[in-house]
Amino acid sequence: MRIRRQFTVDGKSAYDGIAFHNVSSEIRNPDGSVVFRQTDIEVPADWSQVACDVLAQKYFRKAGVPTALKPVPEDGIPEFLWRKTAEGTETAGENSAKQVFDRLAGTWTYWGWQGGYFDGEADASAFYDELRYMLATQKAAPNSPQWFNTGLHWAYGIDGPSQGHYYVDHKSGRLTKSASSYEHPQPHACFIQGV
Repeated sequence: MRIRRQFTVDGKSAYDGIAFHNVSSEIRNPDGSVVFRQTDIEVPADWSQVACDVLAQKYFRKAGVPTALKPVPEDGIPEFLWRKTAEGTETAGENSAKQVFDRLAGTWTYWGWQGGYFDGEADASAFYDELRYMLATQKAAPNSPQWFNTGLHWAYGIDGPSQGHYYVDHKSGRLTKSASSYEHPQPHACFIQGV
């Protein structure tokens, strides 16, 4: 498929023109004790505090994110879509909305490329940039399991044992039991609400 850019410009960052700033997020018990606190969270400046809190408290990966990453070259995959893996053993948690937007949009684009959805690399690049822009400006948002699970393997090399879920293999078109928890995550919820 062909992807025409609506919000982004080829060769420029998807976040060009979007102001970001750092905020803190905190949850307190009725007695004032702190349940959760994270400081220096990078988020779009137009986001409400509630949106920042939900991102930090619920959707940021809290542990196991490598502080240094290296690309994993794959034949037939454009370099910008190569998945990443840890370089070294030092880890942390996500602290920027850009990390989350990049892992979601990057994974969706990677899967789209593997499935043969794009006419060419320029279309895949436009798809990736447009999605990141739309997530940052809240023009689009996935359901919670996507925020939690999608992209942890692609962006950071995070994986774990199978959780018993299935995916449709893009090569065979068959329903396949996932051998890992994050390479093919469970990105759907158990309920559907109307728009």
